[in-house]
Amino acid sequence: MNPDDEISRLVEIMPASGRMYVKLIDRPAQAEVITANLPLPWQQSRPIYLNFDLWEELSRSQRDLLLLRTVAWVNATRWFQPGWPQLLLAAGTLGTVVELAQGDAMGTVAAAGLTAFSGYRIWKNSRSSQIELEADERAINFARQRGYTEQEAARSLLSAIEAVAQIESRFSLDFTELLRCQNLRAIAGLSNTPVPERLREK
Repeated sequence: MNPDDEISRLVEIMPASGRMYVKLIDRPAQAEVITANLPLPWQQSRPIYLNFDLWEELSRSQRDLLLLRTVAWVNATRWFQPGWPQLLLAAGTLGTVVELAQGDAMGTVAAAGLTAFSGYRIWKNSRSSQIELEADERAINFARQRGYTEQEAARSLLSAIEAVAQIESRFSLDFTELLRCQNLRAIAGLSNTPVPERLREK
C-alpha cells in the first residue's frame, strides 16, 4: 500500500469538517493501527496517526469506517458546549487571569486548580460511553452518504473493531469496545438487544 495514495483516498471520503481540520499522518513506529489524541481547544489541526503496515491488513470497508469513526470522534469534543464543566473552565480561566494580574498567589492557585479540574472533567467526558457510541453512529451516517447502507456500515465498523484488536495482539476488547460492538450489532440487525440507556451515559 502506498501511504500517499491511501491518504488521498481517505481524504476524499471524509466529511467537510474532517477535510477542514483533520490531518492524516503516517506513523509506522506506532503499535496501534490508528490513533488520535483529544484535540485541545486552541488546536486547529486535529492529527490522526496511521500505521499503514497494519492498516493494509484491513479490508477497504473496514478502513473506511474506522477512518470515518475516528474523524467523528476528534470532532465530537465538547469544550465549549454549555454545561457545568465548560462554565467552570471559563470561570477558572478568567479567575486565573484576574488573580495573576492582582498578584494574589493563593487566588491564582485556587483558580488554576478549578481550571485544571474542569478541563479534566471535559477530557474524561470525551472518553465516555455516550461520546464513543455517538461517534460510531455519526460514522455510519457519513458512510451512508458514501454509498453504504446502514447495516453494511455497522457490520464493517463492527468487524474493524474486532480486527484491530487482533492486529494489535490484544487478547480481549475493553468494556467500551464491547458496548460499541453490542450497539453496532443492534444497528446491523444482528442482535435484538440495544445498549441500555444507563450504560450509554456512563
